Amino acid sequence: MRRVSVSAGASRYGVLLGNIGARIAALVSLTIATLLVARNGGPAVVGVYALLRVLPSLLGVVISCGLPGAAAYFLAGPYRGDRRLPFTLLGIALVGGGAGAAIWVGAAPLLGAFLFRDLPLSLILLAGAAVFTRVVVATAKSCSQGSDDLPGANRVIFTEEFMFLPAFGLLWAAGLRGYTLVVAGLLLADTGTSLLAWSRLIKRGFFRDTRPPALFLARRVVVYGLRAQIGGVITLMNLRLDFILLTVLTGPAVLGVYAVASKFAELVKIFGMSLTYVLYPRFAKDGPVTAAARARKLMPKALVVTAVGVAPLWLIAGFVIPAIYGSQFKPAILPAQIILLGLALDGLGGVVTGYLYGIGRPGLNSCAMAVGLGATVLLDLLLIPRYGALGAAIASAVAYTAATLTLVSFFWWVGRPASAAGKGEPVLGSRPAGAETR
Repeated sequence: MRRVSVSAGASRYGVLLGNIGARIAALVSLTIATLLVARNGGPAVVGVYALLRVLPSLLGVVISCGLPGAAAYFLAGPYRGDRRLPFTLLGIALVGGGAGAAIWVGAAPLLGAFLFRDLPLSLILLAGAAVFTRVVVATAKSCSQGSDDLPGANRVIFTEEFMFLPAFGLLWAAGLRGYTLVVAGLLLADTGTSLLAWSRLIKRGFFRDTRPPALFLARRVVVYGLRAQIGGVITLMNLRLDFILLTVLTGPAVLGVYAVASKFAELVKIFGMSLTYVLYPRFAKDGPVTAAARARKLMPKALVVTAVGVAPLWLIAGFVIPAIYGSQFKPAILPAQIILLGLALDGLGGVVTGYLYGIGRPGLNSCAMAVGLGATVLLDLLLIPRYGALGAAIASAVAYTAATLTLVSFFWWVGRPASAAGKGEPVLGSRPAGAETR
């Protein structure tokens, strides 16, 4: 497989800025898409659009055993020279995506009864194809990430949101409306994104000189993916469990205030997410000892950059939130500022998460996320009934801080020089690149 070093085309910081830019552009595209759907279909169609962006992806990742989170480690790490890997990853994606789509189709009547009550059964069945397309797109993105093509991965991050816009326009011009337009638009967007992503991989020689897939490799990918997947699910719960508890304990009006506050504050998370995404394959390629040294150098810089990002957002929250959302959202200002304080260490977490993934220890990241989830549940139950959105914000700030401090403690435990030198690859075992066994 032909590999082009990221440094040949862009500096390390250029790639990081490219990832941040791709995420911001994707967010803008999603905002425009949501406005288009709202203007042409109303709140109910927007709700279905939101569900269909989340549920098929979640089901696909679960059934494929966390493949999108595992692919980059194997492509960049100690298995990168094994030419059985490309077809092994593709096979897991096809099987997992197909199985997930079949489960969706089998559950279509239940989905219609509880989640998609306004959709005809035929549309719910058609939406099941999105489980397959989301896995294929996510796998292509991870393969680009792990095969030294972070610019290509950044393009997928952008196009997977942007492609809905031309798809929506074409289908609207063809006469489709309402729920049919949303379902067909999502599938067409995924198809276009997948073709672009996999075409780039093929042109870069991803499948060159490949060998048939290997069952033992598939087992290792699945084990790693399951460890990483637990943390991903916990992170999702940690991010949105407070929404559910606020709705149950207070009501939709308070939830609306808190949703605006959290979305504003979470803008600062883009930097940490980009750090993890860019550093993860770099750390996998470095090996534990070099990765630990690199992470130690990056952590202070990440902390400073995050703090610099938090400060202006904290200051402008007081006039930006009411200016954008209206004066009725002034109660969201203080919760947003509290959450921002809790995210002041997020850059540290981004570096450590990339390090733990890169050395084959994603389970430790899952443990740290579990600490944050425990803090969220306990403090939400204690504070929301009395303080509403403000209590939820305090709980989120404490949870973010607790999870990050736990990650840092894991880093100093696993990443200390003696530990790294003595253990090598702690979970999956160290193999020289290109090793062919079994």
